[in-house]
Amino acid sequence: MDLSASRSDGGDPLRPASPRLRSPVSDGGDPLRPASPRLRSPLGASRPVVGLTAYLEQVRTGVWDIPAGYLPADYFEGITMAGGVAVLLPPQPVDPESVGCVLDSLHALVITGGYDLDPAAYGQEPHPATDHPRPGRDAWEFALLRGALQRGMPVLGICRGTQVLNVALGGTLHQHLPDILGHSGHRAGNGVFTRLPVHTASGTRLAELIGESADVPCYHHQAIDQVGEGLVVSAVDVDGVIEALELPGDTFVLAVQWHPEKSLDDLRLFKALVDAASGYAGRQSQAEPR
Repeated sequence: MDLSASRSDGGDPLRPASPRLRSPVSDGGDPLRPASPRLRSPLGASRPVVGLTAYLEQVRTGVWDIPAGYLPADYFEGITMAGGVAVLLPPQPVDPESVGCVLDSLHALVITGGYDLDPAAYGQEPHPATDHPRPGRDAWEFALLRGALQRGMPVLGICRGTQVLNVALGGTLHQHLPDILGHSGHRAGNGVFTRLPVHTASGTRLAELIGESADVPCYHHQAIDQVGEGLVVSAVDVDGVIEALELPGDTFVLAVQWHPEKSLDDLRLFKALVDAASGYAGRQSQAEPR
């Protein structure tokens, strides 16, 4: 089955439409609008600050068994190796002030991998294989993403982050690929990544970065179904599963279903994000009152 042609409006998945954000923020405020001057990087203008969303889960460490925010180190190592400063963004209560303060301090946003989105966010009942929902993380990431997109801030989505981007723009997901494809080749087993070839769409930002094809580390059982408004499909695999999405235009908004942090010998995606973050930081600095 070719999954690459799905689109929420029934049209060409490579044809952009105007984005329409879906946001769970119900307080009526705009987390995008800064209420105070934008903060400079704590290390100066030479290294952009990149925020990475994080888990909030029960964690055992030493004698403790406590709720904790965390993120596998290879995510922020990818940012620092590419020249950025990484800061973690664990889920917290969503309100316009907190979201605005966080975004004021950043030059780029990474929506990282993790547990499945609550299917209610795209109008479906949960599949038996779908993870138990994490509504706090869902709401936090949707709010950060909404604000980042409206500000023109560079965004990179990784695995779950691709799905967050798609659903935020009105798209839907396949909740369990083995039901669609008849195999579980997108993850080799519990905690075991597999490598799959992906093919990029000509003329996309992703194709400019990695060429016509690449072997990438994958670990996912869900995938994009209907494509969110404004997004274009920039990579598919041999099964036709959508493996990357992006927003066309000058702002860097790219999301990959695979895990680039698992192959840090290839920093092209992280470097592209950090370069875009540097440009955003420069524009924000020029816009600040003198």
